[in-house]
Amino acid sequence: MSNKFIEFDRVWLKYNPTADFAIEEVTVDIREHEFVAIVGPSGCGKSTFMKLCTGLRPPSKGTIIVDGRQVAGPLKITGMAFQAPNLLPWRTTLDNVLLPLEIVEPYKSQYREKREQFEDRAMKLIRTVGLAGWENKFPWELSGGMQQRASICRALVHEPKLLMLDEPFGALDAFTREELWCVLRDLHAENPFTVVLVTHDLREATFLADTVYVMSKRPGRIVARREIDLPRPRDIEVTYSEAFSKIVHELREHIGAIRKS
Repeated sequence: MSNKFIEFDRVWLKYNPTADFAIEEVTVDIREHEFVAIVGPSGCGKSTFMKLCTGLRPPSKGTIIVDGRQVAGPLKITGMAFQAPNLLPWRTTLDNVLLPLEIVEPYKSQYREKREQFEDRAMKLIRTVGLAGWENKFPWELSGGMQQRASICRALVHEPKLLMLDEPFGALDAFTREELWCVLRDLHAENPFTVVLVTHDLREATFLADTVYVMSKRPGRIVARREIDLPRPRDIEVTYSEAFSKIVHELREHIGAIRKS
């Protein structure tokens, strides 16, 4: 892996002057193309970390550098997916995936001229995530897992350098969730980008990530960093191995200690 891509240097954030700090003294370095997962108890500041990364919130103290530049506002190099797919109900799968290219520069001004090229790009993603044949269906015709696949395509269609994922598989059944872990694994392997995944699922974090950070309860601090030394590519069978279970257990012990503190 190459150089630092995201740098948090002693970052603090409070949402208003009279509130307590949501996170405090967070220092993190994330390498380009690294897959990072952030875990911790509810309300610990995981989603706050995402807002700071993407420039949606400025820090109260400290410095954030992404892709070599200090963050001073919303970043255009970012794709995002959330627990709710948030597909527009009046648009087909293909048109939902194309949406960022219609509204984000420099693609917006090229959209009419390059629509066919953009559709080809979107269809490649749609095929990659297993939605071929569903591109002309509307969200209400798709299962929850299919909708989340489309949401991931939409987050990646403008080829962002940074993908932010906030509990993207949390509402899905266990089998569908594991299927989508493999989809995301394959997308990242085929065309590497930097990923920050916020999740409560320690198995998910261990399967997908290169590095897992554990946050304390509010105000959120980084209390543990665990490199996942399982070889890649990882098959779902690795989740039944002793080495995998040991890492999950170690992360669970960190969370347990935080809850007792």
